[in-house]
Amino acid sequence: MTTLVLSPRATRPLGHGLATAFLGLVVAAAVLAPLVAPYEPDAVDLAATLAPMSPEHLLGADQSGRDLLSRVLYGARTSLIGPLVLLAIASVLGVALGTLAAWHRGWVDAVVSRVTDVMYAFPGLLFVVLIVAVFGNGMTTAVIALGLAYAPTIAKYTRSVALGECAKPYIDSYRVQGMGGLAICVRYLVPNMARSIVGYLVVLFGEGLMSLATLSFLGFGAQPPSSDWGLMVKEGQPAIVQGAFLPVLVPGAAIALVVVSFNVIGVRLADRMGVRGA
Repeated sequence: MTTLVLSPRATRPLGHGLATAFLGLVVAAAVLAPLVAPYEPDAVDLAATLAPMSPEHLLGADQSGRDLLSRVLYGARTSLIGPLVLLAIASVLGVALGTLAAWHRGWVDAVVSRVTDVMYAFPGLLFVVLIVAVFGNGMTTAVIALGLAYAPTIAKYTRSVALGECAKPYIDSYRVQGMGGLAICVRYLVPNMARSIVGYLVVLFGEGLMSLATLSFLGFGAQPPSSDWGLMVKEGQPAIVQGAFLPVLVPGAAIALVVVSFNVIGVRLADRMGVRGA
């Protein structure tokens, strides 16, 4: 009898394909939520309080009788857009700082490096909580605060990539032609780093989603009646005492599956692009 053993390298494409297909389904569900959701996300039906899975409520209902499937579909919008926006904010700041440090070197590089080191020493979540305490709760504040917290990480990675890129001959050739540093960075240096940076951002997307869900769970992010997944987990906790686990399991599973899928895709993409952590 012959036993077939599949190596990790052989099984990797299958996991990557499943993760890609699942994320494609999640994105499509988020975009088409008004068309595919069986109920409005805030539709209250006290007769269906903590209803189990049934043809009327495929994933059950929460304490207020709100359909969990509908809420998860609508919640996918904020749960996916939030990390995208925070990474966009972090990328603008981080790429600019990292490129500036690598290009000028010297005291500029030293100042940027010290600033990023200080940010690393300061817990990111505590930094976000301080900002929320000053400017108030809400998804907008949480996204901006996390964008600022993630900027040093991207700056540190960008600097490491830019140092290698600046050592290439084409940089010196443009300098000899009299092209200014800003023009070289904007037109050539940053575009040439884009592939590595995008690969790194995909790896960070799942972490950003989890961070936003954590803030919503703690009450600093999305606020009721939002159907954000992190907030849904928080709102579903009291139902556990009554023996109803679906209000927590459904959004919790959605968060876990999306984060794992992004990690699978991000790691494979990073491997193919040669992306390494800073």
